Amino acid sequence: MGKKTGKQTVVFAKNVYIAGHCSLAAGKYERDSKYSGFFDIVLEDDLLGEDTWEKAEHMMFKTAALGAVNYCKLKTGDVDFMLGGDLLNQIISAGFSAADLAVPFFGLYGACSTMSESLLVGAMLVDGGFGENVLCATSSHFATAERQFRMPLELGTPNTTTSQKTVSGAGACLLSKMDLSGEKIVLKSGTAGIVMEMGIADANDMGAAMAPACAQTILAHFEDTGRDAAYYDKIITGDLGTFGSRMLADLLKKADFDLMGRHMDCGAMIFEGLPDIKCGASGCGCAASMLNGYFIKSMLQGEFKNMLFIPTGAMLSKTSTLQGCMIPCVAHAVEIERVG
Repeated sequence: MGKKTGKQTVVFAKNVYIAGHCSLAAGKYERDSKYSGFFDIVLEDDLLGEDTWEKAEHMMFKTAALGAVNYCKLKTGDVDFMLGGDLLNQIISAGFSAADLAVPFFGLYGACSTMSESLLVGAMLVDGGFGENVLCATSSHFATAERQFRMPLELGTPNTTTSQKTVSGAGACLLSKMDLSGEKIVLKSGTAGIVMEMGIADANDMGAAMAPACAQTILAHFEDTGRDAAYYDKIITGDLGTFGSRMLADLLKKADFDLMGRHMDCGAMIFEGLPDIKCGASGCGCAASMLNGYFIKSMLQGEFKNMLFIPTGAMLSKTSTLQGCMIPCVAHAVEIERVG
């Protein structure tokens, strides 16, 4: 079995393969993204024929999950566990999908960090011998997130300069003890994040709220493993956006670490160059769709060999925001490498 290294990191003793993967995007901005060609599924209708946004997100989650299973020619009956979550109250997209798929289910809430949280916990299950195939999935939808965390779309509330647009998308990975797809992509280690609250209460300032938690996880990973940024070809954060990415760089420089041009942020990238975008993108589907779309496909094309993947999550709720609470945030890191 793997072992814990340092305070926050686990190293897997066996190769835990990303045997299947699927990325899904819905909505005009996602279709217009320069990365849309890397998504496996691009939907023309972000309602998916449903009568509510929440039902549409449920279908997005399920579609991505099934896509990852089908990718490696498995059936849902071959899946030992499914781990996943989303941004909605009681993680209903994940829960309803788990009912449809009839797979043993662990619901996770890491907000926008859920993709890496599920990969980290799923890899521990596989490495520990508790399951051979573990499905990890998450989703978000612009319309569902807006009315839960900020303002109903019908109000037409203008965006602030620090705001980020929630991605309507989903992503899923099928982890396995066997290299079912022959792609040789493995999870090598992971660093569990510490929840941090740094005095930000504005739900439209996610980058500033999440950057300190991301910096803490990166520094913990380097300390626990004895590495620095030069070890990785890419250091990929989830949805800090443009402002949060600059803040992360400043925080790491104060600790004498330089990301050396290796840093890429899914939130800053996915809507890059599109109109009416302030600081970029956010949402569980942001990092999930970009990991299973652009980044894994780029790795398969030989553009880089390894990456440290660190999505960030703001652990707020409608209730905590209305009560004026500060926003607690977390970031989980997983090391992904193409071996052989």
